[in-house]
Amino acid sequence: MDKIKITQKIKNKAFDLGFSFVGISKADFLEKEARQLETWLKNNFHGKMSYMENYFDKRTDPRLLIDNAKSVITVLQNYYTEQKQTDSNAPKISKYALGKDYHIIIREKLNQLYDFILEEVGEVAARGFVDSAPVMDKAWAEKSGLGWIGKHTNLINKEQGSYFFIGELIIDLELETDGPIKDFCGTCTKCIDACPTDAIVQPYLVDGSKCISYLTIELKDELMPKEFKGKMDNWMFGCDICQEVCPWNRFSIQHSEPWFNANPKVLKMKKNEWEELSEDLFQDFFKKTALKRTKYKGLKRNIKFLAD
Repeated sequence: MDKIKITQKIKNKAFDLGFSFVGISKADFLEKEARQLETWLKNNFHGKMSYMENYFDKRTDPRLLIDNAKSVITVLQNYYTEQKQTDSNAPKISKYALGKDYHIIIREKLNQLYDFILEEVGEVAARGFVDSAPVMDKAWAEKSGLGWIGKHTNLINKEQGSYFFIGELIIDLELETDGPIKDFCGTCTKCIDACPTDAIVQPYLVDGSKCISYLTIELKDELMPKEFKGKMDNWMFGCDICQEVCPWNRFSIQHSEPWFNANPKVLKMKKNEWEELSEDLFQDFFKKTALKRTKYKGLKRNIKFLAD
């Protein structure tokens, strides 16, 4: 089949599956990103996320993940929601974690997209990735024209802002590629100014070890670092501050994925109910959500740190 035609068919199928945006780039070595990652790791900006040091070569070259890889199909899935926790004093949850775990949903859609390609083209090799393997998601999204990396290091889409999950299908099929777009951050520094822990140490550079999302999710220490006392802005899981203040998110629209809708019971929980949360209730409410990543013990640690 003609390269242009199959590329368009794949994109149309991605939209049919509910993805918000889709772009394609050549599967090649990420030279600029490799240098940036090396510097970031040397500065220990990954904190205790030791896994970031693993598979450096695979992170920067998709051809080491799929033999003879030729294309990277990148998809964005909008998760923005107007749903909010009703108690303004309750410890806060990042928007992305209010619904069901996105890994499961997006991976299933990528599997369906791969099945479609097999039907249309015949035997090709591919692997799907959703924020759970040595793949530089934001770099591929930027490379395929889906947005630019903002000063907070999140991907910003010109049409709908930054509230997106990112997934990839790396495939040994040559497709028509999309080019990157320019950076539209301009002179804006709202994200840098708003970060309460000063995690954005300079434009386009984040010290992950100071990021509230890292502290509440990735850091597994029994106790939170004391220097962040009073700086957490009441976040117990993740953080949306740098996205909330970004002017481009005035274009965000309500997602249309039922799986991402929040559990009404969770939204209604009051501050004291979070502080008294039992392990049974934790397992019942959050077993299929991103919050399970902290485990009960981790979430209780975060809540206690905010309350003390």
